[in-house]
Amino acid sequence: MYRYLLPLSLVAFSLPGSAQTTSVVPGNTYVAAGSNTARAAEPAAPLTLHAALALAMQSSPDLSAAQYELQAVEASVLQANVLPNPSMELGVEDKRRETRETTLLFSQPVELGGKRSARTRAAERGRDAASAELNATRAEVRASVIAAFFDVLSAQERLRLAQESAELAQRATTIASKRVAAGKVSPVEETKARVAESSVRLELAQARSELVSARKRLSATWGNPSPRFEKADGQLDNLPELPELPNLSQRLVSAPALARARHEVDRRQALAQVERSRRIPDVTMSLGVKRSEELGRNQAIVGVSIPLPLFDSNQGNVLESLRRVDKARDELSATEIRLDGELAQAYEKLSVARQDAESLRTDVVPGAQSAYDAAAKGFEFGKFGFLDVLDGQRTLLQAKSQYLRALSEAHRAAADIDRILGEPMSASKH
Repeated sequence: MYRYLLPLSLVAFSLPGSAQTTSVVPGNTYVAAGSNTARAAEPAAPLTLHAALALAMQSSPDLSAAQYELQAVEASVLQANVLPNPSMELGVEDKRRETRETTLLFSQPVELGGKRSARTRAAERGRDAASAELNATRAEVRASVIAAFFDVLSAQERLRLAQESAELAQRATTIASKRVAAGKVSPVEETKARVAESSVRLELAQARSELVSARKRLSATWGNPSPRFEKADGQLDNLPELPELPNLSQRLVSAPALARARHEVDRRQALAQVERSRRIPDVTMSLGVKRSEELGRNQAIVGVSIPLPLFDSNQGNVLESLRRVDKARDELSATEIRLDGELAQAYEKLSVARQDAESLRTDVVPGAQSAYDAAAKGFEFGKFGFLDVLDGQRTLLQAKSQYLRALSEAHRAAADIDRILGEPMSASKH
């Protein structure tokens, strides 16, 4: 008996389906050893925007997660292309050796209706969607780094401005104290000067805190919770360019979010085709041998098994998949409308911020600086009261703060446009 079972068992383990399942392990390329799971730490030196972008693209946790998702979906493409495994069935009838009948049967499912090709196309469309998601994540990370970098530049400038304001307030307090000691002004003037100095020092402490937070937000984009860089090295007052809105709208067609939505429609359509193919039942081919000890002979067994789709024709899953296709199409339309609105809004913010920054830089800040210098010099020579100096100082600080705010808004709006388009708004911008 066993001399017949051994050759058939060897045949079973040499079938194509079995060979495919065992050959996956040695050629596995989906475990990215030592890839983006390692977080990079920036050097303790001035940090440029280019270096910050390189760090984030290398070690961003969000980008690493999107890359692993793409690798996982690529593995599903491999799995979708494999054949179903055969099965082996061994049956023994009767305990007595003389009348025992032993049956060895091999069965191989055969997929009909294009199931394998439909399943593979669906997996490939899923891979395209994951690739589009990776591109969208890359654009998000890039925009986040740019916005965070210029926030650090702005916070550094605010701290420098607060330090200058503290020095000015201290000098004003010293001048007021000397004039009080000389009997030229009331002690109330010195009190006002000290109150103003205390207020400026509170603003200095707040500026330091804002800088610490901005540095952490920047280093978090590459997964480092404790920033090491000395300072952000860049030009905050270099305003981003402002291309024509129609040119940007034309480039919106290739935006990562739109590409992701289009690939999702394709994936849903491919999944609907998979559900349609499942309405056609598969057949199972059987081949085996039956050994009758009583008759002393072997009998060949050949069989075909065909399910009868009398009750379940997969109609519910087909209908669900079609509605998912409709949903994906509506989401694509919604994404187009949303991105168009976001682009117009970001463009308007950039335009307004550029105008405000130009006006503040050329007119407001120089005028406030002149007014403050005149008031301070006049107070030192006894021509103006200290209230005039405080008003001039407050006006100057407000003008410079508004200028920094306008610069930050401009760079943030430009980063939003880059995020929407998925690429730099202008090749020479950064």
